[in-house]
Amino acid sequence: MIRYSIAIVDDEQTIRDGLDLVLADTYDLALYKDAESFAAALADKVPDLVLMDIGLPGMSGIEALGLVKAQHPGLPVIMITAFEDIQMVIQSMKLGAFDFILKPINPDLLELTIQKAVSSIALVKEVQLLQEKFLRENEPCFIGESKNIEDIMDFINLVASSPDTPIMILGETGTGKELIAKAIHARSPVFQGPFVAVNCSAFPEDLLESELFGYEAGAFSGARNQGKKGFIEEAHKGTLFLDEVADLSPAGQAKLLRFLENGEFYKVGGTRTYRVSTRVVSATNKHLDDLVAAGRFRKDLYFRLCVVKANIPSLNERPDDILPLAKYFLQQFNEKFGKSLTGFTKDARQGLVSHTFTGNVRELKNIVERAVLVAKNDLVDTPEMGLMPDAAGGKAPARLSLRTLENSPEHHENSGYSEHSGYSEHPEHSEYSEPSEHTVTIPDKGVVLGKLLSDMEHAYMAKALAQAGGNESQAARLLHMNHHTFRYRWKKLNKKD
Repeated sequence: MIRYSIAIVDDEQTIRDGLDLVLADTYDLALYKDAESFAAALADKVPDLVLMDIGLPGMSGIEALGLVKAQHPGLPVIMITAFEDIQMVIQSMKLGAFDFILKPINPDLLELTIQKAVSSIALVKEVQLLQEKFLRENEPCFIGESKNIEDIMDFINLVASSPDTPIMILGETGTGKELIAKAIHARSPVFQGPFVAVNCSAFPEDLLESELFGYEAGAFSGARNQGKKGFIEEAHKGTLFLDEVADLSPAGQAKLLRFLENGEFYKVGGTRTYRVSTRVVSATNKHLDDLVAAGRFRKDLYFRLCVVKANIPSLNERPDDILPLAKYFLQQFNEKFGKSLTGFTKDARQGLVSHTFTGNVRELKNIVERAVLVAKNDLVDTPEMGLMPDAAGGKAPARLSLRTLENSPEHHENSGYSEHSGYSEHPEHSEYSEPSEHTVTIPDKGVVLGKLLSDMEHAYMAKALAQAGGNESQAARLLHMNHHTFRYRWKKLNKKD
């Protein structure tokens, strides 16, 4: 059962106490003796309903009503008055009061009035609770401390308000593209509608069209006698998520484009026009720009699907989020396996941060699940995670820092190292090579590791830009970064300089 919250604003202590006594068992109450304190609290938490006296000291109830309705037009406000002043009642109703009650307050009449107000917001409250439940269950995958995560959440909040604007989500496998699509759906005006996810790469080319658009009875050999609804029709008044949309066949691309332009489509084997209203969110881990240039993806469909476009950074591009995510998954699997592990050893934390994640958040979740399952002590250690040095076959961040030290000005004062290029003039330094620990030296005066890491990042990004002729998108690809992250980091590093 939904429990509603009520703010009671009255300067009389006996009225506040009486209403508290009558309503506290059924509703969550917040009591205020004046409009000023209520208005200040409203900035932090908005109740479901307000009971407010008209004759308040300082800011009057009428003034407070105008303030509340200006900020929260849908919030029901029931006015309380000690005398039936018709003009004041009319004024309060014009300002948007839901109803009014006379003092002394009749408990039965009060409950009836509250129930009427609650009925008017019941659907909104139900949707709000469903959204909160979904976000609690799914959004921990977006927890973290990096600027990238903040950008993702800002993006979700920004685009969710539209019920039908097409959105394209770009990112590597395992970055959580479907969860982001679900989060957009959860915040959208079509939240109560269905969320239908389709993996376009999971169906053979000759079946994908019929799965997407459905088919009429007798459309082909083996078709159902009554025909079949497609995924698009199933997503009516909701959200259609097309994962790996780059794998659509040319014929499927043409039909999808027609649908996006006017909301109409034909089922396979049919001549009847169907009309559906749904928001299309697409995703791919491929470079659509390259596919368009190669003629393998329609340019007009590309522009239609990418009205709003988001690049989701890989986990390797946001190392600050690795440990917060690992701790969350640790707690999740503690509950699943009935364990009480308290954290990770120092070596395990270092191993996670220096690991190259080819499967992104999904891989990290699997690593922690395995570790919790086999762990025998209070802390997860490196062997339990199954991580060995360079387990993913890539260059881990820790090894890149060794390269930074090797190329640092303190180590190679006369090696031709340039603060802007980050490269030695020597041929063997023309591309990345695996360093060995005995080649790394630290001068007696020490080094500022944070600055070295920033210098290395700036140097590689500058070199990539120069090699790409100033094209940020191409430079980002050279460094295996997405364009959004590259641009953000480049601006941030240049500000530091």
